[in-house]
Amino acid sequence: MRPLTEDETTVFFEKLARYIGPNIRLLLDRPDGPYCFRLHKDRVYYVSEAIMRLATNCARDNLMGLGTCFGRFNRSRKFRMHVTALPYLSAYAVYKVWVKPAAEQSFLYGNHVLKNGLARMTENTPQYQGVVVYNMNDLPLGFGATAKSTQECRTMDPTGIVVFRQADVGEYLRDEDILS
Repeated sequence: MRPLTEDETTVFFEKLARYIGPNIRLLLDRPDGPYCFRLHKDRVYYVSEAIMRLATNCARDNLMGLGTCFGRFNRSRKFRMHVTALPYLSAYAVYKVWVKPAAEQSFLYGNHVLKNGLARMTENTPQYQGVVVYNMNDLPLGFGATAKSTQECRTMDPTGIVVFRQADVGEYLRDEDILS
């Protein structure tokens, strides 16, 4: 387990800023103690500094993971967020989308959010902005990127894509072997 390099930090924080904007600093400077991001086997983990110091007693080969996995770097050094980061993204999200109960199951099966399944959307959401998808009971279901801005969504046809799905809680069942 090691700290992220400067390039890795830049790529990771740019991806994270798409969803939570300037709230990144709230993740690091918490009232219950400082937290940090560490890289282990191409995965980025969010962990308390106190627990991270205790983990240095374990050999790297014996350490499976530590803290919450936010995602991983692929071979071309691009970062992909995992659904395991959803509780933190939903707590600090700037832009949000709510889906109707009829579209909730479709989203959880891995489909994009369509206009006919859209219930509400944060005002002035720009195009290709990272959003957290909620059901009508404010339960976070996943996250993605907007296909259209809020203004464009008002005039589009009912079968048009509003949010491109990037991860949803259904992945816990569909992709459990790669999330661990």
